[in-house]
Amino acid sequence: MSIQSLGVGSGLDLESLVGQLLEAERKPKTDALNSREENVEAEISGIGKLKSKLEDFQETLDKLRSDSNLKGREPSINNPSEGVEPFTADASNSALEGDYNIAVSQLASGSRIETANAVDGGFASSSDSVLSAGAASLTFKIDATSESFTINLTAGNSLEDLRNAINASNDNFGVTASIIDTGTVNGGAKLVFTSDTTGAGNDLVIVNDNDVAELDLVSTTNSTEASTYLTPVTSAQNAKATIDGIDVESKNNEFENVIENVSFKATELSELAADGITFKTSKLSIGFDKEAVEETIREFVENFNALQAEIKLLTKYGESDLEDDGSLAGDSLVRGIQTGINNILFSSVDSSALGGLFQLGIEYNDNNELEISSNDRIGLGSGDDRLKDALDDNFDEIAALFTDENQGIAVRLYDYVEEYTSYSGLLKSREDTAKDQREKIFDERLTLELRLANTEQILRDKYLNLDQTVARLNSTGSALLATLGS
Repeated sequence: MSIQSLGVGSGLDLESLVGQLLEAERKPKTDALNSREENVEAEISGIGKLKSKLEDFQETLDKLRSDSNLKGREPSINNPSEGVEPFTADASNSALEGDYNIAVSQLASGSRIETANAVDGGFASSSDSVLSAGAASLTFKIDATSESFTINLTAGNSLEDLRNAINASNDNFGVTASIIDTGTVNGGAKLVFTSDTTGAGNDLVIVNDNDVAELDLVSTTNSTEASTYLTPVTSAQNAKATIDGIDVESKNNEFENVIENVSFKATELSELAADGITFKTSKLSIGFDKEAVEETIREFVENFNALQAEIKLLTKYGESDLEDDGSLAGDSLVRGIQTGINNILFSSVDSSALGGLFQLGIEYNDNNELEISSNDRIGLGSGDDRLKDALDDNFDEIAALFTDENQGIAVRLYDYVEEYTSYSGLLKSREDTAKDQREKIFDERLTLELRLANTEQILRDKYLNLDQTVARLNSTGSALLATLGS
């Protein structure tokens, strides 16, 4: 008879014995693999957290290493009354500080053309035919520009047909056609053309390409542009303004560089004075954008401290056996990052009159964090005072402190952090190595299980033989006892 399970023949608990032997083989190796895996997973997580905080810090550095973010000019406008805001303004980083009194006396506009009244040979209604027979075309253009488009007409087209064709044209450069019904016999229906091309000399021209007589009613000139039919009721005009009493004009409502490195856009006419003729001026002041720069500097301090806090958490040592160490405790790579950043932070910058971060009000506190203090601890003024002085007296030197291509703190820090955070950086390399170790542990688990399966088979074969031998001996003994007893 074949024995199907260990111990059946002998009565011995061989299944339990095999299980205990296998567990004795598995446990120390599995515990070691678990411990290694836990450490590797903690390292991968720690590197990810460190990389994330470094990238946040790097975003702030990216702002600080650009002149455009540290040399901003802030225009402010003081109008005579709140209800009228004649213009908006922008200033480039190279604009000079100054005050300007500005009044907008005319807005730029395009030209407007109307057909004649019915009594003067115009149209009695919008359904009147423009053409009596045949095909023809009208060309709409601005002589001072290269813009133009053509409308093709056929016999029987009405004012409405012409209006719709103009407004639907894909080549239309900004001409709007509309029909006004005057409601009188003398006035009739008037076709109105409005161009949005502004500026003196930019009047709309409508050419009767085929010199069809009926189209003279909706044209400004014949095909050779030698004759004059309709004329603008409103000509295109420039925007006009005065700056400190000096007259200035623009073909559109944008006044670019009329004041060096400053632009302003006219939005409505300035308020009239009591005489009903003179335009009141608004005061445009160009100053440094101190608020934005201070915000960027304080954001730099805040993100540096967030990075420091994360590093402290990752590298801490447990104060007792009950408290775990940080996932990167004692890690030389992290110590190297801290050392490199600190060396750059408080290095001297000869290209800036400020010389370094301390003159900007930034220093370490007792908790090894950066701060802009409100207290004067060493007799050189508080951090707030030093920052205010720098913003008031050395505004452009702040940019040099951070952005100088050779010594700028933000430039050097950004490049240094990039060595760790880039796709091919040191942290990515370290993370890849840790992940390779995790894969190796997985492979070792598979190898262990295969080896244990083989060991189990050997043990089962060994104890199966024992079980069968004991079973045979028991059977023989039982037979002898039975013989002797009889």
